[in-house]
Amino acid sequence: MLIRDIEDSEYFEALDKTRISELLHPQRESKDLKLPYSLAHAIVKPGERSQHHRLKTSSELYYILEGNGIMFIDDDSENIRSGQAIYVPPNSKQHIQNTGGSDLKFLCIVSPPWEKEDDEVE
Repeated sequence: MLIRDIEDSEYFEALDKTRISELLHPQRESKDLKLPYSLAHAIVKPGERSQHHRLKTSSELYYILEGNGIMFIDDDSENIRSGQAIYVPPNSKQHIQNTGGSDLKFLCIVSPPWEKEDDEVE
């Protein structure tokens, strides 16, 4: 059994400047996980945004846990809030902006699993 507790997670600044805690990544676990995706918890502080970037071959799914903001994918933008899931197709230019007064917290599911080489920041 493998259980990850967000309270015990370490965060780092990702290439796109969000605060990330990698909860599950099949290539970084001591157990052999049969996962076709990686899972991370992300935080964008009030008034901040991620850098414009794209994943060349992976798709992403964001699930907004807390807060609100604006999601930008290619030429589209939409207001977002907790309880929403957002699909980001591969090779899409994207960033997320926190427009609220508290942290914007969301889960990131990346398939195939996130790799630095796949991430291109503008």
